[in-house]
Amino acid sequence: MHESNYDSMDLRLLDCLQGEARLSNVELSERVHLSPSQCLRRLRRLEQAGLVRGYAAHLDRERLGFGVVAFVNVSLEKQSEHPAQAFNQAVQDLPEILECHAVSGEADYLLRVVTADLKAFSDFLMHRLLRLPMVAHVRSSILLDEVKSTTALPLGHL
Repeated sequence: MHESNYDSMDLRLLDCLQGEARLSNVELSERVHLSPSQCLRRLRRLEQAGLVRGYAAHLDRERLGFGVVAFVNVSLEKQSEHPAQAFNQAVQDLPEILECHAVSGEADYLLRVVTADLKAFSDFLMHRLLRLPMVAHVRSSILLDEVKSTTALPLGHL
């Protein structure tokens, strides 16, 4: 779906869903001032176009015992395609890695990692991440305070 294929009503629907994805179709239709059938039709079209990739519950990591969040810069041994493919596959099997982004700059990848505590993070780093044969260097930063965290995209400019 390209920019010209959605209108302000679609953006209102998307904005409402970002704030509260568990709204029923009737509640969503009331908030955006559409009939439930029109609302559902538009929502299905937005989902099929890939603008809505899914729905998820946001869990409280600290209450679940994940006290450490770290941002880890990873540099690979070689810049050829094979080490990158191997690394991309390896991170899929490491559940502590919540996000993995190929980036420009000094490092090849930026990871967001979560563990129970510093000992668990150290174990993850030393015994799992650094043991991957394609990893040459890592540099990590431990999160001290979460100042802002959102999944909502700023749709106001569209």
